Amino acid sequence: MLKIVRPVSFLLLSAALCSSGTVFASNGTATPKVGISQQQKSLKGTVNDALGPVAGASVVVKGTTNGTVTDMDGNFVLDVNNGDILQVSFIGYVTQDIKYTGQATLTVNLVEDTQKLEEVIVVGYGTQKKVNMTGAVAQIDSKALENRPVQNVSTALQGTMPGVQVTSGGGRPGQDGGTIRVRGVGTLNTADPYILVDGIETGTMNSVDPNDIESISVLKDAASAAIYGSKASNGVILITTKRGKTGKPRISYNGYVGLQKPTEMIDRISSYDYARLYNQSMVDAGLNPRFEQSDLDKFRDGSSPYTHPNTDWYDEAYRTGVQHSHNVNVSGGTENVKYMGSVGYLGQTGILPNAERQQFNARTNLDMKLNERLNVRLNLAYIKNDYSDPNSSYAGGSSDQIIRQLNRIAPWIVSRYEDGTWGTISDGSPIAWLDMDQTVDRKNQNFSGTLSADYKIIDGLVATVTGSYVNNQQHYRAFQKFIQYNPSKKSDPNKLNENFYGWHRATFDALLNYDKQFGEHGLKAMAGWHTEKYDYRENTSERKNFPTNDLTDMDAGDAATQKNGGYTRELAMISWFGRINYDYAGKYLFEANIRADASSRFADGNRWGYFPSFSGAWRLSEESFMENTSEWLNNLKVRASWGLLGNQSALDDYYPWMNTYNLDANYPLGGSLQSGYYQKSYKLASISWEKSRTWGLGFDATLNNKINVTFDYYDRKTTGIIMDVPVPDEFGLGAYKDNVGQMSNRGVEVILSYNNKWGDWSFGATGNFAYNKNILQDLGLTDGSKDMVDPNNSNKVRRIGEALNTYRVYKVDGFFESDEAAQAWMDKYAGKEGYPFSKKFKAGDLIYQDANGDGKIDADDRVLAGSTDPKYTFGLNLNAAYKNFDLSMTFTGAAGVSRLINREVTGYFAGDDSHPATVWLDAWTPENKNATMPRVAYDETSNNYNASTFWVQNSSYLRMKNLQFGYSLPKNVIKSVGIENVRFYYSVENLFTIHNMLVSVDPEIGSERASSFPLTQTHAFGVNITF
Repeated sequence: MLKIVRPVSFLLLSAALCSSGTVFASNGTATPKVGISQQQKSLKGTVNDALGPVAGASVVVKGTTNGTVTDMDGNFVLDVNNGDILQVSFIGYVTQDIKYTGQATLTVNLVEDTQKLEEVIVVGYGTQKKVNMTGAVAQIDSKALENRPVQNVSTALQGTMPGVQVTSGGGRPGQDGGTIRVRGVGTLNTADPYILVDGIETGTMNSVDPNDIESISVLKDAASAAIYGSKASNGVILITTKRGKTGKPRISYNGYVGLQKPTEMIDRISSYDYARLYNQSMVDAGLNPRFEQSDLDKFRDGSSPYTHPNTDWYDEAYRTGVQHSHNVNVSGGTENVKYMGSVGYLGQTGILPNAERQQFNARTNLDMKLNERLNVRLNLAYIKNDYSDPNSSYAGGSSDQIIRQLNRIAPWIVSRYEDGTWGTISDGSPIAWLDMDQTVDRKNQNFSGTLSADYKIIDGLVATVTGSYVNNQQHYRAFQKFIQYNPSKKSDPNKLNENFYGWHRATFDALLNYDKQFGEHGLKAMAGWHTEKYDYRENTSERKNFPTNDLTDMDAGDAATQKNGGYTRELAMISWFGRINYDYAGKYLFEANIRADASSRFADGNRWGYFPSFSGAWRLSEESFMENTSEWLNNLKVRASWGLLGNQSALDDYYPWMNTYNLDANYPLGGSLQSGYYQKSYKLASISWEKSRTWGLGFDATLNNKINVTFDYYDRKTTGIIMDVPVPDEFGLGAYKDNVGQMSNRGVEVILSYNNKWGDWSFGATGNFAYNKNILQDLGLTDGSKDMVDPNNSNKVRRIGEALNTYRVYKVDGFFESDEAAQAWMDKYAGKEGYPFSKKFKAGDLIYQDANGDGKIDADDRVLAGSTDPKYTFGLNLNAAYKNFDLSMTFTGAAGVSRLINREVTGYFAGDDSHPATVWLDAWTPENKNATMPRVAYDETSNNYNASTFWVQNSSYLRMKNLQFGYSLPKNVIKSVGIENVRFYYSVENLFTIHNMLVSVDPEIGSERASSFPLTQTHAFGVNITF
């Protein structure tokens, strides 16, 4: 964060203070240099910060123009008089006034400015000082990412910014990227934010090493994001990577080694308890028990592990994962040339066998000042990211089925027999799938390059041209092996799927920036033009029945089983945009943005979209009537904004307006089937952008130079949401897409921080909180109804006036106390129209409620039971330091969020194909009527597993996201051997989670059957070394 501005400030201050003849005062008038008298003395000094020498720091005799700037080693020489006050300053640090008392040398240690009013915030197509911001932009610097044993940048963002909700995607190597939502979900379609790395669109955070990041900015409102127009409706994330800085070459190494395990695993009962309860359930169902007493005794004493095992399936499969990361960075430069280069490696063996990742990345950039008018910048980046996932031989393609079977296979099934064969259930054996070393492999490569030039036309007017190119390739390969599990069970035939995906994007931008100060009037203006071309291609192939599992070339498969597919697509866009910033006396701030986009996604006549925004701010703390508060109120600014954004990427369809034909039809002609084509659905040429109107109010305040407060209220309304509109059956066409939906998001965001230092001690705390209320306002329904089943989950409903992703389930209130009570309930409701239950109710079963009071139980009695999108998110960061020791803790959490778990999570009593959780040990019995669970029922002989409020869990949680403890070696010890800094640290991710769910599942993992790859806890030991 602070280091970004060093090169710029060094150049500006050098030009201002070291030029011959004159320097310029704040009013822009030329002032002669002050003469140096004979009584002056020459003072030599050094300016440092926590990392070492500071190049480009200003050292000025207060009240004069006698000054200089530090060189590349942080040194300066200045002629001064006794009693002079030296003012030492650098952007991002507290300005220090030091009285000169005749000493020959001086060492100044700069302290970071906790107000951060001068902090430079990265915004669209430029930067702004935080003090001048009028929109809602959140930014974190590299400190929030450093030394975190994370695989993906998105997981490191969790809990750091209000209004930026990150839900972890699990611990699968290479595929752990979290789902990011900025200020709620604003569409029924793709709701991912627009992500750019150094101005290049990526769509993912997997393409950048966390060690290379300088800062991450999130543009949350229309005022800040409108400059990106039709791609900004879901928020914009700007990742800025590190660049070279003026100074001597600096080499740094950051590396760690970490051990991983699942954050939580479900506690499941033993073979003895399962067999005992299973027998009971069979007897209650009128069946003979499966196990004799001798079987139960063997399960209990473990005397016969191959006939009566007690298999811990989690222990059989899961292992300790290892993750290690290494990064080397070299940077430095002069006033005319600055450079940075880094290489990194991330290796991971996951917590399941054959789950692996190897990533190599390299990045370099160069800043060149060719003359006083022309500057050129070059960025190059390459990343090779290969990762594997264990594959199953039943419904393969990922580890999902392996994890599912590990959850549900009974403990009395043998994992491996003495002869090397496997115990199985109907779907096979998850241990066999792991033992066979069959994987889903994804080999990815991404290259990006940018060349940019700035040309100073006149003072204050700069033209910039930028060309960028990105190329991304993935080779997908999944070989599913044939397995003879044992003499009586075998898998499906072997199969190979091999796919190739690739895309590339070329962009060109031309900008004209004007920046001028007219007395107390400041004016900035930008005009720009953008064009881009995107090409995508995909080829897929499949064959089955390979002669052996060792012949894995596609040609070895049975040609009769071959399937092929593939297509290419193109997109293009042109845009023009502009921005104006005005401020008066640093008190009254105004900004206006406009962007016009034309996209080939839409038909002629609907391709252009216009996206304006306006925002303003008033710094009350700078007003004369606030002078009496200046001692404790250092900054107070109120903000307001309004704007319009678009979403052109709402659909996967590249040409949603173009009527196309399917070529896979078969028609009976001439006594045989003949191939042909048909129109599957009609498309509207009038389809266009989804539009999002946002307005907001906020304020920023700093008190006593230690406490910072930020508050925002926003109101976002999305219209023209693209939805399926059904067509009458007589047309023989599927649903068509149209702009008919509408929803809103309203909420508040708060940041409160405190920073202080006492001698060798320092402490900081930053808390953030966000509340978001999502409401569906229009679903395009024409039949008078107000809701529809969620097409992605039949247990959810989309209802006007309610939140998206809301569960609709039957309402439950306790258990039946007796068979008589259950029979009375059935006498009242069973047999009536719409009655949904097919089994008989008994004592201990769930009691379903007549929620609408119409005297019957049917689908209309289902009630709303919470959304999977949280209403509240929060985070807390605490950091403390004493001398060379440092400690930091990061907490994150969510509230007002629900999650449905099904019977595979808790298990049920179905024999070999299920493994109940220990929560069933507290099942209802006549002697245990205050139980947690309903009665133990054989297989599916009860109605207890219908989706109901009993199974919808409050998945609110508080997680300790990161704990880090470090020690830096004393500089006087390491400086003599040429080392600038050495820090050893211990860092742990996901140390603990507090929640109140029915079973021990991680509350962030959204799978209703808990078959997602477990989230991992990582304990890492690392070192930072700077030369």
